[in-house]
Amino acid sequence: MGKSVFNAISEIINQAEDMCAFSVDFSDDSYDIQSSGRMAALVDENSNPLEQFCYNRRIHESDGAVITAFCRDLLGSKNNPIYESRYGISFRANLSENAEDNTAEYSWLILTIAIDRDEELRARCIVGHLRIMNHAEMLNKTIIDSFTNDKHPRVFASRAQAIVSDESRKSAIVQFDIEKFKLINTAYGEEKGTEILNFIVNGMASICNERQVCLRLSADVFMIAVAYDDISEIEELIEKISERLGHYQNINYKLVFGINIITDRTLSLRKQGDRAAMARQSIKGNALTNVCYYNDTQENKLVSRKFIEDRMYYALENEEFAMFLQPKYSISTAGIVGAEALVRWIHPERGMLSPAEFIPVFEADGFITMLDEYIWEQACKALRRWMDMGYTPIPISVNISRVHLVDDKFIDVLDGLIAKYDIPKNLLETEITESLENAGDTAAIKKLKERGYMLLMDDFGSGYSSLNMLKNTPFDVIKIDRDFFSEFMLSDRGKKIISHTISMSKDIGLDMVAEGVETREQAEFLEMCGCDVAQGFFYSKPVCLEEFEKLAFFGADNEKDMRLEA
Repeated sequence: MGKSVFNAISEIINQAEDMCAFSVDFSDDSYDIQSSGRMAALVDENSNPLEQFCYNRRIHESDGAVITAFCRDLLGSKNNPIYESRYGISFRANLSENAEDNTAEYSWLILTIAIDRDEELRARCIVGHLRIMNHAEMLNKTIIDSFTNDKHPRVFASRAQAIVSDESRKSAIVQFDIEKFKLINTAYGEEKGTEILNFIVNGMASICNERQVCLRLSADVFMIAVAYDDISEIEELIEKISERLGHYQNINYKLVFGINIITDRTLSLRKQGDRAAMARQSIKGNALTNVCYYNDTQENKLVSRKFIEDRMYYALENEEFAMFLQPKYSISTAGIVGAEALVRWIHPERGMLSPAEFIPVFEADGFITMLDEYIWEQACKALRRWMDMGYTPIPISVNISRVHLVDDKFIDVLDGLIAKYDIPKNLLETEITESLENAGDTAAIKKLKERGYMLLMDDFGSGYSSLNMLKNTPFDVIKIDRDFFSEFMLSDRGKKIISHTISMSKDIGLDMVAEGVETREQAEFLEMCGCDVAQGFFYSKPVCLEEFEKLAFFGADNEKDMRLEA
């Protein structure tokens, strides 16, 4: 088939200008090339045409990587199955006499490929036809591009709907975007960002076959409707996109994919795409994976997130957020020596919402700074109340979210609250999670120390924190992470590590608080090691202000007070 088609095209080329035809016969690795006009400068008749297109200096640099990968696939189809018998791809090339002429205008070319395959879908012969786009085709390309971009996705919607609605085959919607694309625009300029997007658009045209239709949905978000026989085809598609389009010139970036396997064909195409988007967004910032399949949990999370975002400002204004206090107990005396201020959201209809549900949302959108400051003020009010009632006030530690540490202006807020409620600064302690994410924010932490605040390092042992960093730490108190503590308590070796950590910290002047103490055995072990302050469910869960005051000032029941004496 191949040679006869090539001969027919060659006759046409002999009578035309600026055209090229070639064939590659894999049975004997022979090839034939026929070119006319300016195409002779692009394709040399003395070597395999598919190999020539790889790294051809005349091809525009924005299209070169895509054409190279496309031709490598064709060359590899001799030994590997290729699932379509026809392909078409467009690219730009310099057809001037001088390949090094940087001032020459690039021409848009169309490369059409026909493949003769055997029973195992491996290529026996490839025939190619290359020509310059005419004016009508360039105009048509512009129109098609405009109708398949984010403003007019009509062509895509029609073809994608046909794929999704066809019950005779499996289908899926894949969405992907460039992680932190705004940073690329900032670092390299918007013009370079646009080049990257165009590079991906052109690249997708060479990657997608007749059963895969792609659209640039908006900005850096792309969507593909895929018909497939086996799930591995989707995985191969994603791998090919990542390898070919995950870098441009000297810029590397991460592509993040969400996949919605179509199970309900009654849903609209937009709804199917939304599900792929949920999966994609659920792994944003995840260093371990860049691919996620949609499941119903993600939709529930999205609905929950929207509820939280729609309600959070109203909730703050209407005091739906409440300060709860978790007591810190002296193990030796069983008395309360401090408290940690925690936030609870008490919704009038849904009841108490879990902090694990709303805190990550607040941290992501920056609302956490407003909530922090609200809880700080509640803590200061409580301290003032105790002083006015004649009680010996108990220090309250408040959490400083890492979002605050980017700018040390939050310290002025703390100072303002201290002055407003006229309370000693040592009664309002600050808890900060020392982690890899905020390791560069030591300036704000040091400034807190200089202003006279007590610094508590939260979650020590949870990851980044190490014994080595303790030698220069500005912190006054180390809080042992509950998971670290619980895990290490399970073995003799782990207990020795806890014991030596406490001993060393005391030797260098650091106080210790153990979090998550849940059993008498844990409390007795800590006391034996020299750690006298603990918090956890063995002593008390977080309680509202009124309950805390009963425990701290009006006396708890004897059973709780005397736990360690029993």
